Amino acid sequence: MAHFTPQYLTFFKELAQNNHRDWFQANKKTYEKEVKGPFKAFVQILIDRAGEIDPDIQIDPKDAIFRINRDIRFSQDKSPYKLFNSAIISTDGKSEKGRPGGFYVELAADHLRIYQGAYQLDKEPLQRLRELIVEKADTFASLIGEKTFKKTFGEIRGEKNKRIPKELQEAAEKQPLIYNKQFYYFTELPAETILKDDLVEIVLERFKIGKPVADFLAQAWD
Repeated sequence: MAHFTPQYLTFFKELAQNNHRDWFQANKKTYEKEVKGPFKAFVQILIDRAGEIDPDIQIDPKDAIFRINRDIRFSQDKSPYKLFNSAIISTDGKSEKGRPGGFYVELAADHLRIYQGAYQLDKEPLQRLRELIVEKADTFASLIGEKTFKKTFGEIRGEKNKRIPKELQEAAEKQPLIYNKQFYYFTELPAETILKDDLVEIVLERFKIGKPVADFLAQAWD
């Protein structure tokens, strides 16, 4: 049985054309029935199943699911609502402070995305992670070059620093990712995937493929 009906996709398509409070309030019952409720149930299943893979993942959906409201305080775009639902399935959910291990899932009208890796790193874990990559360069290169990982996620992404500590510069000539200040990767699937009966299995399969890289990165927090 599918977790979502076509109305899930329809809601976000229509929201994209009517992104204002009046329309949202007029369609709130549809949102509650076709979007919010099914997504919460879906996230609970993801948490339960991901916990079988990583027993440290033991959170409530409320700790994983992001609000649909956009933070518009510092944005020129004053549209009040996001055009997708998203959640972080991990040991700490939304309060995760950069430590890899879980995954982020985003369900929109035009895509399904699954992200993993380290996105928000403070100075100290970033330095430790760079040192880890230097120390275990061959292991890191093997993990990110693994055939299934590359086919699924492509490459490690993230913003880069123009300058890094002097002691890391020689190693960075061989491994340019040492310049990164973020280390994340994602895969994108067609929106129609959201309507499939085996959606949970599809997401978890990607989680398992990306987990060895995430586990490597997590050593910088151990």
